[in-house]
Amino acid sequence: MEPSSLFVCLMGMGTVFFGLICLIVLTMIMGKIVGGHAAPAVAAPVPVTAAPAAPEGNRQEIAAAVAAAVAEELGADITGIRIVSMKKL
Repeated sequence: MEPSSLFVCLMGMGTVFFGLICLIVLTMIMGKIVGGHAAPAVAAPVPVTAAPAAPEGNRQEIAAAVAAAVAEELGADITGIRIVSMKKL
Protein backbone atom coordinates (compact mmCIF):
# COMPACT_ATOMS: atom_id res chain seq x y z
CA MET A 1 0.00 0.00 0.00
CA GLU A 2 1.39 3.41 -1.00
CA PRO A 3 1.17 6.19 1.61
CA SER A 4 -0.99 9.18 0.69
CA SER A 5 0.60 12.51 -0.11
CA LEU A 6 -1.11 14.14 2.90
CA PHE A 7 0.50 11.55 5.22
CA VAL A 8 3.94 12.15 3.69
CA CYS A 9 3.52 15.91 4.01
CA LEU A 10 2.45 15.71 7.65
CA MET A 11 5.27 13.32 8.53
CA GLY A 12 7.81 15.61 6.88
CA MET A 13 6.55 18.69 8.69
CA GLY A 14 6.38 16.77 11.97
CA THR A 15 9.97 15.62 11.57
CA VAL A 16 11.16 19.16 10.85
CA PHE A 17 9.32 20.64 13.84
CA PHE A 18 10.57 17.86 16.11
CA GLY A 19 14.14 18.58 14.95
CA LEU A 20 13.72 22.31 15.54
CA ILE A 21 12.34 21.74 19.03
CA CYS A 22 15.33 19.49 19.81
CA LEU A 23 17.71 22.21 18.60
CA ILE A 24 16.01 24.82 20.78
CA VAL A 25 16.18 22.60 23.85
CA LEU A 26 19.84 21.72 23.24
CA THR A 27 20.71 25.38 22.71
CA MET A 28 19.01 26.34 25.97
CA ILE A 29 20.83 23.59 27.85
CA MET A 30 24.21 24.61 26.40
CA GLY A 31 23.47 28.25 27.24
CA LYS A 32 22.85 27.31 30.88
CA ILE A 33 26.03 25.24 31.03
CA VAL A 34 28.38 27.68 29.29
CA GLY A 35 26.86 31.07 30.04
CA GLY A 36 25.83 30.71 33.64
CA HIS A 37 23.49 33.35 35.02
CA ALA A 38 25.58 36.46 34.38
CA ALA A 39 23.57 39.51 33.35
CA PRO A 40 24.77 41.23 30.20
CA ALA A 41 26.70 44.44 30.82
CA VAL A 42 24.97 47.59 29.62
CA ALA A 43 27.27 50.01 27.86
CA ALA A 44 26.96 53.73 28.46
CA PRO A 45 25.31 55.58 25.57
CA VAL A 46 27.78 57.25 23.24
CA PRO A 47 26.88 60.80 22.19
CA VAL A 48 26.32 61.15 18.47
CA THR A 49 28.51 63.72 16.79
CA ALA A 50 28.22 65.12 13.30
CA ALA A 51 30.81 64.09 10.75
CA PRO A 52 33.38 66.81 10.16
CA ALA A 53 33.13 68.66 6.88
CA ALA A 54 35.79 67.90 4.27
CA PRO A 55 38.55 70.50 4.30
CA GLU A 56 38.74 72.77 1.30
CA GLY A 57 42.20 71.50 0.30
CA ASN A 58 40.77 68.00 -0.14
CA ARG A 59 38.30 69.30 -2.76
CA GLN A 60 40.92 69.23 -5.53
CA GLU A 61 41.78 65.62 -4.75
CA ILE A 62 38.10 64.69 -4.89
CA ALA A 63 37.71 66.48 -8.24
CA ALA A 64 40.75 64.63 -9.60
CA ALA A 65 39.34 61.29 -8.44
CA VAL A 66 35.94 62.05 -10.02
CA ALA A 67 37.60 63.07 -13.29
CA ALA A 68 39.67 59.89 -13.33
CA ALA A 69 36.58 57.74 -12.69
CA VAL A 70 34.61 59.47 -15.46
CA ALA A 71 37.52 59.15 -17.87
CA GLU A 72 37.85 55.44 -17.09
CA GLU A 73 34.13 54.84 -17.56
CA LEU A 74 33.99 56.74 -20.86
CA GLY A 75 37.25 55.31 -22.11
CA ALA A 76 38.53 58.82 -22.80
CA ASP A 77 41.72 60.62 -21.90
CA ILE A 78 41.60 62.42 -18.57
CA THR A 79 42.94 65.62 -20.13
CA GLY A 80 39.77 65.90 -22.20
CA ILE A 81 37.52 66.01 -19.14
CA ARG A 82 36.81 69.29 -17.40
CA ILE A 83 34.79 69.54 -14.20
CA VAL A 84 32.90 72.83 -14.10
CA SER A 85 31.30 72.53 -10.67
CA MET A 86 30.66 70.02 -7.90
CA LYS A 87 27.74 70.14 -5.49
CA LYS A 88 27.27 68.06 -2.39
CA LEU A 89 24.01 66.15 -2.58
